[in-house]
Order: sequence, then C-alpha cells, then structure tokens
Amino acid sequence: MAEQLGEVLEGQRAADLQKAARALLKEPLLTVDGPYPDEFRLVRRYETELREWFDRNVGWSLRVDAEAARLRKNPGALTNATHPAREPSRAALPFTRRRYVLLCLTLASLERGETQVALGRLAEQVVLAAADPHLAAAGITFTLERRDERLDLAAVVRLLLRFGVLRRVAGDEEAYVNGAGDVLYDVQRRVLAGLLSTRRGPSMVTATGLDDRLTELTAEAALDSDELRFRAIRWKLTRRLLDDPVLYYDELTEDQLTYLTRQRGFLTARITQMTGLVPEVRAEGIAMVDPLDDLTDVRMPEQGTRGHITLLLAGHLAAREGHVGLAELERKVRELAVEYGSFWSKSAKEPGAETESVEWAVERLVALGLATRTADGIMGRPALARYTVGVPQVRESGSRDGGGRP
Repeated sequence: MAEQLGEVLEGQRAADLQKAARALLKEPLLTVDGPYPDEFRLVRRYETELREWFDRNVGWSLRVDAEAARLRKNPGALTNATHPAREPSRAALPFTRRRYVLLCLTLASLERGETQVALGRLAEQVVLAAADPHLAAAGITFTLERRDERLDLAAVVRLLLRFGVLRRVAGDEEAYVNGAGDVLYDVQRRVLAGLLSTRRGPSMVTATGLDDRLTELTAEAALDSDELRFRAIRWKLTRRLLDDPVLYYDELTEDQLTYLTRQRGFLTARITQMTGLVPEVRAEGIAMVDPLDDLTDVRMPEQGTRGHITLLLAGHLAAREGHVGLAELERKVRELAVEYGSFWSKSAKEPGAETESVEWAVERLVALGLATRTADGIMGRPALARYTVGVPQVRESGSRDGGGRP
C-alpha cells in the first residue's frame, strides 16, 4: 500500500513539474496576480528543478521571487520574424516596427520614472526620448499628436498590462486615444526589471547591421573547448525543438546535424520527460508534437472561415511542386468559394476578399514551418505533406477536426 501511494505521489509530482515547465514555455513571464496563478505557484514550488533543467538543457536562466517568475529565453533562430508580438485585443494585430520602438522607449521611460504614472505623462516622456537624432536618422519620429500614433502607444501599454508590468488604477486607453481622458497605472518595478532577457545590455552592442547586432546581443561565452562547443550545439538544437514547429535538417550546419544524428534520442527524451511533447521524426526533420495543443500561438487547423481556407490552400500547395504565385492562390480561393462558400462568412466571399484570405493563410503556413515565401512565390515544405490525405470535412460552424503542432 505504501509503495502504491509512493508511486501515486511521484506521478503527481512529475505531472505538476511538467505543468510548471509548460507554463513557462507558454508564458515566460508569470506573475502572482496574473492569468495563471496556479502555474505560478507550481513554478515557485519546483524552482530548483526547473532552473537546473533549463540551464543545463537550453541555457535559459530562470529567476523566481514572490511576485514573478521570469524565464529568459533566447530563440534558436534569431532572424525568425514569423511570431511577432501582438496587440492583446480581439484583432491581435502584429506589432509594427514603430510599435517595437515605442515599446523600448516606453520601458526606458518607466525604468526612470516613479511607481505610478499617467498615460499622458508617459506619452510626454516617450516623445522626449524619441527626439534622439539617431531615431530621426533612421526615419522614425513620434509626436503622438495623430490618432494612429496614440493607438500605437495604447497597444504597447496593453501589452505591458498583460505582462504585469503595469496595473491599471483608473481610466481607459480608448479615452486617451480619443483625446477624452487619461489613465493612471501602478508600475510593478520588480516585474519591469526582469523583462529584459538579453545577455548584454543593448547599449553595449557596437555592431551596426541587424544580423550582427542580434548575434552580439545574444553571444554566449567564448567556445574555447570541445565541451563548450558541444554544449552550445545542444542548447541551440533544444531551443529550436522547443520553440519551432518543425526542425528541418537542411537548416542545420554540418556540426549541428552530426550532433543531432548521434544525440537525437537523448535530446527528444529529455524534452518529452519535462514538457510532454512527443517527437515525430521524419526523413526531412523533427517536430515535437503537443498532444494537449496549447504550446503554440498559431494553430493548424484553426476554426472559422479563414482556418478552413488555410487548410484547403495547404492541401493545394502540398500537391504542387515548386513555387506557387499569390495570384494562383487567389484564383484557387475564388474556385473554393463556389464549392464551400455556403460554410464561409459573407465577407470572405466578397470580390477582392481573396487577397486578404490568402495573405492570412500564407502567414500562418510560414509561421508553422509548412511553407516558405520567396520572391518567386510560396513553396510548401515537407511537413505540409500531412495535409494531402483526403478532403477536409466541413461542419456547419466551419471548424475542423484535429489540432496540435505540425
């Protein structure tokens, strides 16, 4: 009886540890009063095990205190721009270059400010910071006099509210955008201090080109021994297996491919044990599939008209060789509207709507590693082959069966 109880308790402990690790992968910044309080408590309980696992296997540091848990993630692929920050609203629009700059200026202003700040006052500080001649030389200016600029600042503030950096005390961002009011926030300084996840301060980076700046910003310790070089390869591969929907062999260097070939079982087993992700190994690469389907910001299939169009276009691309032009995909959507239009929303069937539908679908296929976009058009990647089997069955709601990482 005691042995059975011990097994049950050990199983519960392993499940709780896995839940905590998944929470950090999904939300690298957890706060005590945020949307995941139960997961935050689990992270605090298993802080030591989690810190050791992430440090050893991925090279990510974990900081936990009574207010927040911050997993400082460095991506495996520095130049992957398919998963941008998004406005935390129903539209979930991706951040533009201007919004990213505004985010950095806002964080810098908050760091120098008090524990409470009004949005109007914060806007004044951002405008002063934006007067930097280097920004003007880069073609970036802010006055926040136009409504679209105030909308950008409001989107940045809402993102910081979601992160727990700010807490709204009074007011509403819409009133500020419309010039009819202000908003007051508490600044959570401990959360703010842990937001930056780079190994070097951005002001210490001297490179000028984007790729060189990213490399210098995330540079690891000098790799002056075989042990350190193998560790760096292990970290990079594990990061990509955790972060990327598909790890293709043809994207790896010779050293990385050799290491992965020899250590694939070890790497994937460690990931499965800690996260529950299951390896799907094919001739072209590896995907860590999530049976619970919640460790992704982009799903395939996805509900609704656009999700259905994306699934149908995936089948079309999978059956084609070489590049397919956007014009051909738009023609395909018009053809599909004749067959499936009764299940689609009215707006998706209007003349010209196919352009937006194709762009939405391509954006998701590229983000999921199912297609690539070049100057010659769109080309399916090997993982897209799983969508060539049969015709998707449509329910009245327009949703699809299935899910998970590709």
